[in-house]
Amino acid sequence: MPSIFTNWAVGDETMLGVETMDLEHSLASSDLFTDSALSRLIEQTAREDYHISTMDPASHDPKSRREGVIDGLSGPQVLEAIGQGNLWLNLRDPGKYQTEYKELLDAIYDELEMRVPGLKTFKRQMTLLISSPSVRVGYHCDVPGQTLWQIRGRKRVWLYPNTDPYLPQPSLEKILLGEAHEVSLQYNPRFDDNAQVVDLEPGHMLTWPHNAPHRVENYDCLNISITTEHWTPELRNSYAVNYANGILRSRLGMNRLSQSTNGLSFYPKAVLAAAYKLGGIQKRMHHKFDIDFRVDPSAPGGFTDIASYELSD
Repeated sequence: MPSIFTNWAVGDETMLGVETMDLEHSLASSDLFTDSALSRLIEQTAREDYHISTMDPASHDPKSRREGVIDGLSGPQVLEAIGQGNLWLNLRDPGKYQTEYKELLDAIYDELEMRVPGLKTFKRQMTLLISSPSVRVGYHCDVPGQTLWQIRGRKRVWLYPNTDPYLPQPSLEKILLGEAHEVSLQYNPRFDDNAQVVDLEPGHMLTWPHNAPHRVENYDCLNISITTEHWTPELRNSYAVNYANGILRSRLGMNRLSQSTNGLSFYPKAVLAAAYKLGGIQKRMHHKFDIDFRVDPSAPGGFTDIASYELSD
């Protein structure tokens, strides 16, 4: 496969996961992201591997988010509804349905490992995102390492520091423990004063410091993007420390907790985190969604309300 990154420069290898990076890539011309390819993938993807969502377009409140269902529609009909509506569709693990997406995911990380000395990634995953013009994705953080690849359309991304008050340490711990969702972070419009703002164009990939909160707004055009996530030994160690800190804070009332992955304090925390996870002591919350709309290309917003029912993630 030809090189995926088309403008990698000397020094970029020191920035991955540490600084915001806006790199150019060759995926925008791939046949994997044509309307016909996306339609096939939509039709193949099972209920457990997609989310179709909408949210109040005038609000940043994640509580206005609603979950829906694709029921009896063809791929082109779903693309039509998204193109003229207020929806976003997440197709998780497309390589499960078409091996070409798995090959692309591996090619991305194989090239990153080639370019960044010492980088070793595992638990690689891909999600394909199809979203309506002007859709917003609320303020949130991601747990694994994350990259965002723009294929079609344009979006604006706000990136915030991964420190308090943008990412309070207890809030991150609750997310890792499964006691809160990534979108549970509290957004304050004043945070924008210290945000880094990037207009993401087709053929560009964006990555940022680990756990950095961010939010996204599409421009007035259909957007096709992919996200990838990954783990490294360093990210795993950070996860273990914050996971253990969450246990110590919630169970023992401890508050002055270091997030360092170096020194003598790291090893007891790593053992504590492993014991809780492997022993099933900390039960991860199953996120439940009320499904209350059906995708409908003939309806305003691209969807029709239905009687609500519950679905577990």
